[in-house]
Parts: sequence; structure tokens; C-alpha cells
Amino acid sequence: MNAIDRLKPASNDSNRVYVIIDTPKGSRNKFKWDEKLEVLKLSHVLTAGAAFPFDFGFVPGTRSADGDALDVLVFTDEPLFPGCLVPARLVGVIEAEQTQEGKTLRNDRMLAVAIPSHLYAAVHELEDLPPSLLDEIEQFFINYNVMRDRTFKPIGRRGSAAA
Repeated sequence: MNAIDRLKPASNDSNRVYVIIDTPKGSRNKFKWDEKLEVLKLSHVLTAGAAFPFDFGFVPGTRSADGDALDVLVFTDEPLFPGCLVPARLVGVIEAEQTQEGKTLRNDRMLAVAIPSHLYAAVHELEDLPPSLLDEIEQFFINYNVMRDRTFKPIGRRGSAAA
């Protein structure tokens, strides 16, 4: 069993989770944890002009409907690096359906703040973020999935309790 498999998904606080960053903010390279090889590997490269708006990662020890660990977009002061373990506070979730190869599954995006963040220290709920920023994040995931011949359809936004 590797170190990531041994991690528990959360601390004792119900809205705090541990997130492994796979793709840093500003990166065109999308990395993904390969469970068989037990390494982060390059999954694909985004088209010119597209980049991840915030650090992106997963909650170890979890599974979503698509079979992968829960996806988390993490608000941080500076971009992190692939493989970095981040204690984070869940602030909400973008609920979504993703269609790939004719199959539609839930594939929500958790939104969290890195606990050590100064810039986002006051963010505890979705309402603490500008609605236009949430619109941009949703649009990023819509466009990101179009580039991968998939459909991403946001179906709702919910706060920290739902996340």
C-alpha cells in the first residue's frame, strides 16, 4: 500500500479534507494519479490559451460515480505543485453531470480553500465568492470537457454542508 492509499480523506472536522494536488493553477498539463503505477502521470495537455484556473486535485480514499476520487478545486494564494498534500476547508460544490461515450454520470467539483491561505481566509461558503468567479469556473469545466469530447453540465451549486 502506498502513502496516498494510506491517507484518510478527512480530518476530525467535518468540512476539512486532505487534497492531493495533481494539476497546479495556470498549468496546461493535466496530471492524474495512476493507481497501478502509483505515480502522477501526464494525462493530456490543454489547448493553447486554456489553463487550470486554480489548483486541482482529489480527496484520497474517496470514490465518485465516475470511479475516480472526488475532484476538488482548491483556492490558494500561489500555485502548488503536483503531489502536494493540502489541508483544505470545503466551501461548496458545483453539482454536475458528465457525459462520455453515451454514458452520463454525476461528476461534481468540490470547492475548497487551502487552510494556510491568507488571500482566501475569509471564504467559508460559496456566498463568500463572487458569482462571476463561479460562472467562470463552471465555464472552464464545460470548455475543458468539450476539448476532451465530453459534455459537462452544471446542475446546481451548494454550500459547505452539501460538499
